[in-house]
Amino acid sequence: MIRVTENFRKIQELLAIATSEAKRPPGSVRLLSVSKKKPLAAILEVADAGQRDFGENFVQEAVEKIKNSGRDDLIWHFIGHLQSNKTRDVAEHFQWVHTIDRLKIAKRLSAQRPHDAGDLNVCLEVNIDDEPQKSGISPGEVPKLAAEIAALPRLKLRGLMCLPIIEADPEQQLIPFAKMRALHEKLRAEGLDVDTLSMGMSADYAAAIKEGATIVRVGTAIFGKRE
Repeated sequence: MIRVTENFRKIQELLAIATSEAKRPPGSVRLLSVSKKKPLAAILEVADAGQRDFGENFVQEAVEKIKNSGRDDLIWHFIGHLQSNKTRDVAEHFQWVHTIDRLKIAKRLSAQRPHDAGDLNVCLEVNIDDEPQKSGISPGEVPKLAAEIAALPRLKLRGLMCLPIIEADPEQQLIPFAKMRALHEKLRAEGLDVDTLSMGMSADYAAAIKEGATIVRVGTAIFGKRE
């Protein structure tokens, strides 16, 4: 039996240690619990332990969880590849989207975001290692798309997200995250009000925190392996 509350507490402790070792202020790194393919009961158990941010990859599965959760205090983040025919459900039910890589998708989210829902927080997904099989824009495309999205109504450009190549060596893990930090700093230097670096997962969150991650996405270490 997976003890999700115990796992959640342990991850909280480990993130606090990593944040301290990186000489960053307590609470400067936000934990996003990746709950895709996990039952609502497990999500609610972690929520009862104090977690508020949950990440989902599949729109239909996520919307069912959101509707059935009975909670209006949870913050739902879409972290999967978003297709055009799914944007309305995401615009209506989520508070964050981490995986924007096309202006077309951003425009649809902007147009479909309910006026009474508040701005939808969005991040650009960057293919930081230039992997052909992965989604995301190249680093060179970031400034132009960021400026275009920042101008759209009902969206709030928060920053950047990446999913780098898996590396076991902690020193190698730092390299793509350092590139992401440089991109983020470039956007700020160009006048964009961005504050978010969504990067780092169960195996590399410490390296991500060293390089400035503000959101780390942890699923397996909390909920156990997926089927």
